[in-house]
Amino acid sequence: MELALDPAQYGMVLAIMGGLLSISILADVIAARTAVPRISLLVLVGVVVAAIQQWGLGQPAGPLTTLAEPLIQLALVMVAFLLGGEFTWDRLRTLGPVVGIFSLTVVLASGTAVGLGLWLLGFPVILAVALAAISVATDPAAVSETIHELRAGNTRAGRLLLSTVAVDDGWGIIVFGLAMAFLGWHASGDGLQAFLEALWELGGAVALGVIVGIPAAWLTGRLEAGEPTLVEALALILLLAGGAALLNVSELLSAMIAGAIVANLASHHTRSFNEIDYLKWPFLVFFFVLAGASLDLNMLGSALGITGAYILLRILGRYLGGLLGARAVAGRQGALPAGIGMALTPQAGVAMGMALLAGERFPEFSATLMAVVVGSTVFFEATGPWLVRRTLRNNAMTDNNKE
Repeated sequence: MELALDPAQYGMVLAIMGGLLSISILADVIAARTAVPRISLLVLVGVVVAAIQQWGLGQPAGPLTTLAEPLIQLALVMVAFLLGGEFTWDRLRTLGPVVGIFSLTVVLASGTAVGLGLWLLGFPVILAVALAAISVATDPAAVSETIHELRAGNTRAGRLLLSTVAVDDGWGIIVFGLAMAFLGWHASGDGLQAFLEALWELGGAVALGVIVGIPAAWLTGRLEAGEPTLVEALALILLLAGGAALLNVSELLSAMIAGAIVANLASHHTRSFNEIDYLKWPFLVFFFVLAGASLDLNMLGSALGITGAYILLRILGRYLGGLLGARAVAGRQGALPAGIGMALTPQAGVAMGMALLAGERFPEFSATLMAVVVGSTVFFEATGPWLVRRTLRNNAMTDNNKE
């Protein structure tokens, strides 16, 4: 097989990858000394790269190299696999019906507000449904880090939020899969063929997760005291990413299913795939920068309206979802602040991954989707932690007044 790049080009690719990792260290330093989230900094680095590429060099918009797609896919599979590992029977029993009711209410309210709102504003159905599914995802790190920073993990609101963000992206992956299946049916002239393709994409993803997850649960973690080795972790991630690409099924859903199976069946594991957790950040660095670099800067002006509408509708959906969810669980959970849904506004990696995947499926809307999600991610990552703090402080004041 002939290589797509000559040695000089490969050298440039490796130098760029090294440079991006070096920049990520600088981003960590800046984030530690300022209030700017490091994810936003990495995305902005990608936007600068896009400006140099498109305006300076006159090249078309798109990822930097042919290596961008596999790097992005690997990052998404790692995140989805680790997310699936959170869905153990013990944890689900601990979370109980309160979290299920509350999180599902927020998911339905957010998706409905964004999808229906964009459709009523006259935007295409594909954009409205795709962004409705993307709106469901939350950045769990931003929420949980802020809760721990305020030492609010023992408050009612803090406990509910920590439990909710643990399952929120799981809901998001399921909703996104269903949305892509619906859009495939909507865009196809052949309803039966579209239905079969959607059934394969979702059912095949579940089957792939089971086929990879069951052997992995039994085979891994036996070489070193219950903890899978780096080789085992990489093999599993590559099998899931490659299998999903070959079979044309949802890599997010298959990886989440595999992660859940390993976490539940591998009773000999003492630490399930910490190696993946350690390994994922370098890939996420590439992911966030390349996502920013994929932005078509010429679309920024035309996408400004839909970006603003998406941000406002998502905030409205989170607020209404939190309000309805708090009322739905009030008898079991006790009083919660009406604005608790606002603490679920941070959004980052999973949303960007969904936008990239939706853009691959519907290339005519790819530029708009990336412009909306990149712009809104920077906004939500900057304002989300502040909204979490505000919600938790209001909850603390409510508790103090009751005392």
